[in-house]
Amino acid sequence: MNYFLEHLLSEFQFPLTNPVLVFSLMLFIILLSPILLRRIRIPGIIGLILSGIIIGPKGLGIIGENTLAAEGWIKLFSTIGLLYIMFMAGLDLDLNQFKRYYKKSLVFGFLTFAIPIALGYPLCFYVLNLNPLASLLTSSMFATHTLVAYPIISKYGLSKHNAVAITVGGTILTDTAVLIILAIISSASKGQLDWNFWVSLLTSLTFFTVIMFYLVPKITRWFFKKLDSEKSSQYIFVLSIVFFSAFLAEVAGVEPIIGAFVAGLVLNRFIPHNSVLMNRIDFIGNALFIPSFLIFVGMVVDYRALFQGSWPLIIAVVLTLFAIFSKWLAALATQLIYKMSNVERKVIFGLSTSHAAATLAIIMVGYQDHILNINIVNGTILLILFTCMTASFVTEHAGKELLIQIADDGEDEAYETKLRNKHLVVAMNELQGNEKLLEFALQVSDPKVINPISIVSVLPTSTYAERIIHKSRKNLEEIVKHFSGYETKLNTIATIDLNVSSGISRVSKELFADVVLVNDSNKINLFKRIIGDDRAHLMDSCDKTIFFCQVERPSVNYEKIVVVASVLAELESTFVSWVERVFRLSHELKIPIEAFMHASTYDRFLKVGIANKIIATTKHIPIEEISDFFLYAERKENDFVVAVGARVGSVSYFPEAENFLSKVQKAYEDNDWVLVMPGQEKENLFKEYEDISGNAIGLGVDTLSRIGKEVGSIFKKD
Repeated sequence: MNYFLEHLLSEFQFPLTNPVLVFSLMLFIILLSPILLRRIRIPGIIGLILSGIIIGPKGLGIIGENTLAAEGWIKLFSTIGLLYIMFMAGLDLDLNQFKRYYKKSLVFGFLTFAIPIALGYPLCFYVLNLNPLASLLTSSMFATHTLVAYPIISKYGLSKHNAVAITVGGTILTDTAVLIILAIISSASKGQLDWNFWVSLLTSLTFFTVIMFYLVPKITRWFFKKLDSEKSSQYIFVLSIVFFSAFLAEVAGVEPIIGAFVAGLVLNRFIPHNSVLMNRIDFIGNALFIPSFLIFVGMVVDYRALFQGSWPLIIAVVLTLFAIFSKWLAALATQLIYKMSNVERKVIFGLSTSHAAATLAIIMVGYQDHILNINIVNGTILLILFTCMTASFVTEHAGKELLIQIADDGEDEAYETKLRNKHLVVAMNELQGNEKLLEFALQVSDPKVINPISIVSVLPTSTYAERIIHKSRKNLEEIVKHFSGYETKLNTIATIDLNVSSGISRVSKELFADVVLVNDSNKINLFKRIIGDDRAHLMDSCDKTIFFCQVERPSVNYEKIVVVASVLAELESTFVSWVERVFRLSHELKIPIEAFMHASTYDRFLKVGIANKIIATTKHIPIEEISDFFLYAERKENDFVVAVGARVGSVSYFPEAENFLSKVQKAYEDNDWVLVMPGQEKENLFKEYEDISGNAIGLGVDTLSRIGKEVGSIFKKD
């Protein structure tokens, strides 16, 4: 017993040397420090750095200099974390939003890059007495910013506001420019900045660009097609691309973090934000690699230098104050150029004033290359702490003011879908053959909705009803387990009804759903083979908007969404519901929409996207009649087709509706498609008389319409 206690106590002597114990300590820090410091409103990133300072060689000495040097895995994890931060920065950027506001983003990006460097260089050189290279690198650090306060804006529902979009776009430009400067400074510090360096740099960067932006997308698309169901393999593939691109960047003569950032931009298109793969990337990075890097940064910091005379403290104060002032100046200049309101300036300043990931990455590279001294590193840690707090405070207050301003302006909300009205019912009895249908449902769902999707298994009444229900519930459990990687709650319902269509209709009404999804694939044809009902029967029973889907390919295949809608489709009461889903799919997959519709329909189509703050690239191909679609459309293998029909008696109904949808289905037989049948809200006055149908009158009107067209064609001039 005594031997055991002595051995145990010897292991806990500082500094710790047992690698298992050191790793356990780091995991406890990752677990507890953000929780404890969140109560006093200190950002998690600062909490982890402070923890590193406390346990590091310059703090309590729990981990000593020798352990830090000997344990290669600590440095390995921190390197991975540094690359992961830059990869996530590229992956999280909204490229559709950048395209929409790219001109204003270019101006703001230039201002928030040029002003801090132009004013920061003389400050560092003449006031802080840094050498030219250190002055340039430190001033470029002022130019970077990390969107630490973005979750506040997102929480207020302002993420698609133009002031926010401009700031996000400017982040892409300023961070990219600073990373290029870092590559040049790093080479200059090694005495390699000559004519051969520039030729070599341009040549190697050209090869790097070709590989990353031409070859990697092709390989990624092929890999995701072949191993679409292997989510673990996809994650390993993504990591391989990240670290290989970091290696290529290093070979090209620039910093590895530039390669990781470029990898994020390249893979941005292939990884939907609402996907299992994205969830795993976020989870593993934020749970292990990035915190390890932040703790390592804390271990490097020598807080004692701040108290060795007044000069180190002066450096920290000057860096912090100038970082905040330069970003405020850039926001003010942007406001004056584009005549924005004071509140919008505050939003831009709040979002862009925080320095975190990119700043830390640049300073650490400069310190490791012996360009910067420990005083600058220490000052930067304080800069990060105060700018993150300032950004959070300013953004929170500015966000509230902006919401009040928007409400006072009385912006049109007629085309905005309300959260309480968004609920999808997916009709399926088993997982096999329906994986892609459920992935599609997740992609068109609003992540803000708490319970966005219900999976419904409707079974016919029989003497073995209880046994069938029990089996069906097991199948539904498998479905939920398969998609457990999504951060979306899936409700499952197994029910019995006289027929499946009636069951789906009943459940959709009980859940107040706005859309029903049904698998209507030509190959699987699950709706007809397993369920046993046809489209007409379901449409007669269910008055909700119905999506008849053939979704079989990996979403990475899609290049654009082709939408075709009839004249007057915008007058349907459920128009907003299906349009919002189409915009959400485009935004999620980062592919454009090609809209074949009348000009008035397209005008309202765009308003739905704007009102719901969903950014998507659209192209309008005007048509006067829906049959004109086949004259202008160029069928391509990777088109995702959305064909919108109309129910008999509806305002947008046209005689050839059913034939048209059949033609679209046949023309795009090998494509993925969705046939949308907009819902109809029945008046309460006639609900008791649902057996009285107006179909005969409708058919008569159709016949007269056809006769009129034929007679008209006789007198039509060539």
